[in-house]
Amino acid sequence: MNPQLPRALFPLALDFLFQPARFKVAYGGRDGAKSWNFARALLVLGMRRKMLIVCTRELMASIQESVHRTLASQITNLGMAEFYTVEKRKIIGANGTEFVFAGLKHNVSAIKSLEGADVVWVEEAANVSKDSWVKLIDTVRKGPPTHPVASEIWVSFNPELATDETYQRFVVHPPSEAVVVKVLWTDNPWASEVLRKGREELAISDPDMYAHVWLGQPKRMLEGAIYAKEMRAAEAEGRIRRVAYDPLKPVHTAWDLGEGDKTAIWFFQVFMAEYRFIDYLEDSGQKMQHYLGLLQAKGYIYGTDYLPWDACSGMLSGSLDQAMRTAGRSIRILPKRAVADRIETARTIAPNCWFDADKCADGLNCLRYYRYGEVKDMGTATVKPVHDWASHGADAFGYAAQGIVMPKTERRIATPGAQARYDPPTEWS
Repeated sequence: MNPQLPRALFPLALDFLFQPARFKVAYGGRDGAKSWNFARALLVLGMRRKMLIVCTRELMASIQESVHRTLASQITNLGMAEFYTVEKRKIIGANGTEFVFAGLKHNVSAIKSLEGADVVWVEEAANVSKDSWVKLIDTVRKGPPTHPVASEIWVSFNPELATDETYQRFVVHPPSEAVVVKVLWTDNPWASEVLRKGREELAISDPDMYAHVWLGQPKRMLEGAIYAKEMRAAEAEGRIRRVAYDPLKPVHTAWDLGEGDKTAIWFFQVFMAEYRFIDYLEDSGQKMQHYLGLLQAKGYIYGTDYLPWDACSGMLSGSLDQAMRTAGRSIRILPKRAVADRIETARTIAPNCWFDADKCADGLNCLRYYRYGEVKDMGTATVKPVHDWASHGADAFGYAAQGIVMPKTERRIATPGAQARYDPPTEWS
């Protein structure tokens, strides 16, 4: 098949996909056909020369969550079946072009596999974390003199929150080497007629939602977010900014532990009734020694590590006690509390919290996206926080709040051989 497709197959707004650029970014609203046209463009380019094209997103539990199906359907629609072979986990071209699929978040092997990529397509990129972007951009850097054509990063998304890392990185403060285009349903020659009536009705009934869904305008706060009021106040009062580490004060940590799940850690310092959150980290699938190594590398003078009540159970925490004792750390096990009580405690301290905008970016995103959802149990619907990517960082923040207000008389695990540690002043002391 001739890899030069008719011009009519691509909307004018996406012509930039066929011009070289380090970053190619398309964002906007519903029915802009961004994914559809990204897939078509990459299939055409993959026919012109041998390429390694990595299709990724922040979280990808299975191939069904990737753009594999979108690419496969476009291969059929464009009559490329003789050139491309669609396999279960990859797509291979007759000239050696490969499409492979991987998740970004906490996936070290996937990040490493991107190093030789010609193009990395990040789909549904609105919620890609700062940590993932930093690792991805540092890794995807093939180009002269080692390779005649520089690698490219393609980004497609519909904005969610104005504070999201992706929106800030590519729309608010775009890199000089980026081509950023807003693509709407008005740019799509094949816009769905079925969706037209609903679009027109929404424009009348809820103009703000219409602007978000159809015009690609980001929201200031996620609807139903548990800490929406607290985050809004922190932004309005300038408490999300650069927050310096004071080497004369100990740094305390609060943990939410995961086994096959994510582990999240907040770093904070206490100044009377002011709580400065200076850092945050998260990872998954790692042993305790990995986290202790990361903490050591930060170079802080540490105080107390606040751990959840179930810290002494599970595979991850099976060696936690010994590992932390060996490292000479000072531990406090927090008593079990209802989730609702922990949320209320976090809300109590929130007005006195300051956050480092850069180092705590991913943790702040967890707080912005932590929300309630309906849970059905034995036929009865109850409202509980949703357990997803945001819940771990939000839970760790709740544990930090619980540790801050915790009376000193509650049970503490002293590590043999550890030096005396500073206990932060609490609202009880």
